Amino acid sequence: MNRQSIPLLSPAIGTHRELVSFHFGPANSGQKIYIQASLHADETPAMLTTVLLKRRLLELEQAGALNAEIVLVPVSNPVGLGQYVLGQFIGRFDLGSGKNFNRHFVQFSKLVANAQEALGADANENRRIVRALLAAELAQQKPLTEFESLQLALLKLSCDADVVIDLHCSLEAAMHVYTSEAAWAEFEPLSRYLGAEASLLATDSGGGAFDETHSLLWWTLQQQMPASKPVPTGSIAVTVECRGQRDVSYEVAQQDADALVDYLVWRGTIRGEAKPLPPLLSPATPLAGSEQFYAPVSGILVHRAKIGDTIRVGQPLFDIVDPLTDETTTIASQTEGVLYMRRAIRFVTAGAPLGRVTGTRPVRTGVLLGA
Repeated sequence: MNRQSIPLLSPAIGTHRELVSFHFGPANSGQKIYIQASLHADETPAMLTTVLLKRRLLELEQAGALNAEIVLVPVSNPVGLGQYVLGQFIGRFDLGSGKNFNRHFVQFSKLVANAQEALGADANENRRIVRALLAAELAQQKPLTEFESLQLALLKLSCDADVVIDLHCSLEAAMHVYTSEAAWAEFEPLSRYLGAEASLLATDSGGGAFDETHSLLWWTLQQQMPASKPVPTGSIAVTVECRGQRDVSYEVAQQDADALVDYLVWRGTIRGEAKPLPPLLSPATPLAGSEQFYAPVSGILVHRAKIGDTIRVGQPLFDIVDPLTDETTTIASQTEGVLYMRRAIRFVTAGAPLGRVTGTRPVRTGVLLGA
């Protein structure tokens, strides 16, 4: 195991943060897996999973069982880890700018334009050329803030990875994953091993999230380059939502760490006999098909369905009770699917998001991710 540290841009005199990564396996294997946790720094379950995963990877490395380089970043947002306001942990948004730590990563439009002349007829060579162009473009970036330096450091660590796994969690949620339609065949086994109760697919969800920054680049090149300049898939990416923020236990984290190892064995990244694939708990559905519920009024929020429940059309999901008038407003589902995430706070203001149910028919357009 090789521990590396990248200093981040200091936002003020007397302060300093660093991004720490752990590197396992042969760096010259021609394969690279990148796994990070808690880019939203208050999503602790993912962080504990990487702690246990790191221990397992060290054992596997010492046993000579790793066929690829595996880069693990257990704390991918040291900036957010330091943000407390009156005892409340604020890890999703940068308090200095208001920006979401997992939005608006650079999209490499300049690289796409330059690739037209640089690429040739050899697909494997084109993969190498694109990665070189990618590294060169990142090397030219000049971050102005600590926030920007963090995003840049993460991309430099992961830009040449074949597989990118971004571990998050939601507020209250079932295990679920987000990936692209093109990558689903390669990540379906991961969904099975994790016991994901929902798998949401989108090529471009519109938010510039970390995972899509990797996958969307290669998909865009494949769409734009002529057949005489073939572009293979250079990176596939997935976001894993490790249930809800309070689902922190050794048992659950070990289960998820073991699932990640099982998946890497299935890929051939780790030597060994792959475990039989568990059943897929729910078929993959379009992210655009998930129904997002909002509070039409303010009041006390009462949940009427459990996380992971299969929901019917017309089924009541939420009650909002006005404590002054005793009036109750009920919100019912217009979609049949799985209730895969919901709000944690039990009092809502008008317009507050309440939860989501998967759906098979696209009902939304534009930016599909939450704030």
